[in-house]
Amino acid sequence: MDMSAQIVQLLVAGITTGSIYAIVAVGFNVIFKSTDAINFAQGEWVMMGGMVAAACYAVAALPLWLSCLAAVALVAVAGGVSERLVIHPLKKPAPLLVTLLSIGLAICTKSLVMLGLGKTPMGYPAFSGDAPVALAGAQIPPQSFWVMGVALVFMLGTHFFFERTLLGKTLRATAIDRDAAALVGINVRRSVTVAFVLAALAGGIAGVIIAPLTFTSYDHGTMLGFKGFSAAMLGGLGSLQGALLGGLLLGVIEALGGGLISSQYKDALSFILLLLVLFYRPQGLLGKAEINKV
Repeated sequence: MDMSAQIVQLLVAGITTGSIYAIVAVGFNVIFKSTDAINFAQGEWVMMGGMVAAACYAVAALPLWLSCLAAVALVAVAGGVSERLVIHPLKKPAPLLVTLLSIGLAICTKSLVMLGLGKTPMGYPAFSGDAPVALAGAQIPPQSFWVMGVALVFMLGTHFFFERTLLGKTLRATAIDRDAAALVGINVRRSVTVAFVLAALAGGIAGVIIAPLTFTSYDHGTMLGFKGFSAAMLGGLGSLQGALLGGLLLGVIEALGGGLISSQYKDALSFILLLLVLFYRPQGLLGKAEINKV
């Protein structure tokens, strides 16, 4: 494979991985905008989506498409139930408390998946076969196109939801000013539940589309969560467009750094990039700087 084909291969791999990071980053942003907290269980929902889909396919012998849909639905329900059990009983939880509770939620989710589905890595076939597609001399796995396509549809759907639907506008109003939203009759606590469901839905979708490319295991969620959080911070926490930009940029830097320099440095390169951006733009690439008057 010549250099140009290798670059194409690495770019597609980076965009594929970055698409996953972007979806996970959206989950972080949705909950941050509704609670001002960081949900560290986001990565575990990604892991849960892949593990449940693999179990439905291998153990329950469901069709692949039904296994994936069932997994996404189950993870979304788990997100809503988690909020109702852990966050909802608190009358007005502080953002720091919600963040700390999410760490406990992440540990519980990982432990339950390990106990229920085991420690053995799991996976299932690609959605449309394994025969690679030739592109500019590179050999691209078909699942990469599924990942990029689903990520694009998810981003467009999320944008439409927040801009055009009543429920989406309700969540936006809650994010802007919780007290004002409550005064005009918006059920703020229900909005937080919906935000958790949407974030878990994002995690489930990311999990089911990435599992055919990389086997999933109960301990794979933590790193995916950190990468998604890094993408959200890089693009601007709370920005949908920032999540997409941050995820793609992070994925491409990792792929090019790992392929052209050394795979040992790909994680280090991505975090160095994050630190550099946050040093010069603490609000992220597309985030808005906030001025707090004291």
